[in-house]
Amino acid sequence: MGKSDPRDKSFDISKRLVWEAYKSVKAKKGAAGVDGQSIEEFEADLENNLYRIWNRMSSGTYFPPPVRAVEIPKPHGGGTRILGTPTVADRTAQTVVALQLLPRTESIFHDGSYGYRPGRSPLDAVAKCRQRCWKKDWVLDLDVAKFFDSVDHEAYAEVGSSELT
Repeated sequence: MGKSDPRDKSFDISKRLVWEAYKSVKAKKGAAGVDGQSIEEFEADLENNLYRIWNRMSSGTYFPPPVRAVEIPKPHGGGTRILGTPTVADRTAQTVVALQLLPRTESIFHDGSYGYRPGRSPLDAVAKCRQRCWKKDWVLDLDVAKFFDSVDHEAYAEVGSSELT
């Protein structure tokens, strides 16, 4: 049985994009997911593993597997939080999506947005703040790090999301 023809697929995802996504995942290293498969083990059958990701994503039949839950302590005490670790294959699929969406999302982001943007760092944001401080007489400082820990989730559930839109 031969490999699928890209022209028969519902979504136009290039095999090169899947390869680039995998290289990015490999460079970041990372732990095995719920399947226990390391990057090295994934590479043992790399061609078939990448083909499987491409085939499922481009045909619209890709479904992410569960993530491995790992409890990690919160900085400065205050309990723990759950960190979800996706499988190597799923991290590759997520990176394919991110790379595919990047050109579209970059075009609509505000120029002053620095979070999770390629080629922008926290130091770039600080440099921009310094420039702006010379132009304005005021500063607004927000720390949303623990906002979702302190928001009243019960009140939100009572209001309902339809009333908030």
